[in-house]
Amino acid sequence: MKIAYIDCFSGISGDMFLGALIDAGVPLAFFEQTVAALNVGARLSVHTTDRSGISATKVDVLVNEEVDRPRVEHEHYLPHRHGHTHEHSHEKVIGHTHHITETVVADAEHEHGNHEHHHRGLHEIREIIQHAHISATAQQTAIRIFEALGAAEAKIHNIDIEQIHFHEVGAVDAIVDIVCAAVGAEALGVDEFVCSPLNVGSGTVKCAHGEFPVPAPATAELLRDAPVFSSGIRAELVTPTGAAIVKVLANRFQPLPGMRIEKIGYGAGTRDFPGHANVTRILIGSSGADAKAQSSELLSVEGARETICVLEANVDDMNPQVFGYLLERALDSGALDVFGTAVQMKKSRMGMLITVLCKPEDAQRLTNLIFAETTSLGVRMREEKRAVLLRRSISVQTQWGEVRMKVANLNGTTTNYAPEYEDCRRIAETNRIPLKQVMQDAVRIYLEQEKKNG
Repeated sequence: MKIAYIDCFSGISGDMFLGALIDAGVPLAFFEQTVAALNVGARLSVHTTDRSGISATKVDVLVNEEVDRPRVEHEHYLPHRHGHTHEHSHEKVIGHTHHITETVVADAEHEHGNHEHHHRGLHEIREIIQHAHISATAQQTAIRIFEALGAAEAKIHNIDIEQIHFHEVGAVDAIVDIVCAAVGAEALGVDEFVCSPLNVGSGTVKCAHGEFPVPAPATAELLRDAPVFSSGIRAELVTPTGAAIVKVLANRFQPLPGMRIEKIGYGAGTRDFPGHANVTRILIGSSGADAKAQSSELLSVEGARETICVLEANVDDMNPQVFGYLLERALDSGALDVFGTAVQMKKSRMGMLITVLCKPEDAQRLTNLIFAETTSLGVRMREEKRAVLLRRSISVQTQWGEVRMKVANLNGTTTNYAPEYEDCRRIAETNRIPLKQVMQDAVRIYLEQEKKNG
């Protein structure tokens, strides 16, 4: 099994993750093509720097040839600096802090005269990502990261996620960071991402609403159930964007698993803390026979479980045609699965039990959808644990075109594989051939490739 281990001993932010990916071997040209595909008027600035003796890759997103960093952070661990650090007079940031949805960005835009970072709703951000010429898998990952951010903010502010208007997170540099993170993660071609416990830092961060403790509210919400600690450095080490990236990508959180390291990458943060390497490290390798023996139980139990939310509603007075529409809307809105079960209700009326499976952060949005599209007056919800196989997507080239294959693994062994239905359907309709012929051919080519690769 190929593993990418995200080592967050000094936290993580979007730009630090990109730097680590580039340092680990993902070609810079790959990211430059992604930025161009977004068509948001940005470019990357990349250089090698030093962080307490470690050579690392520093990535900045330039918009109008400027690096936007509106976050204001209070640090007091350097007495001679009198609280605020002013390494660059035109920057308000300290450390690697940016990508936050707090309304502080409005004040920063007023102060700097920067009106490029207008507020964007989740719908607009989805459209930007969906129109970019990147893989469908990377698009879905990037959207999930933004939705995780939105869900955290919506919970903190007690509003619906669709009412969230991303400020800094919706700005150009954050879109670039998140989409490049999704594309770069896919480019690694690993079976799973594993994340270390996260060093979140300490102290406070100042936003428009006042000073908040580190980790900031959105970051803390995103890191729910993840192992965190503070090394004592009074700075925000994990940004909301960084937290959202590991929340979506990481299959599990734990100390370094047994693995054979093949590649290492270091991504630099903006600040160079005295005596502390301010970098995010990524280790890429494969689990050997000894590692499998030591961690097979963890992989098959802890690493293959996740928490989902189950939404249920009983209806007996709804037009059955509406259910088909609800199913499509729910899946488009992030539901993991939707199904209906025939039930007999009070007064001997036949009805339907509507069940929606989703991630906890999507539960409120999908509950609102059920109320809007059905006649139900109540929705039951509960959280459940489910065991899942580790999954990845690879492509095979048939004589009619490319077909994605869904491949599932258990402890490094392939257990299931199937061609993507929509790809096969599109090819069958375009070429006027039987659907089963396309699916059979895709499976045959996949098995031939697997046999060739050993």
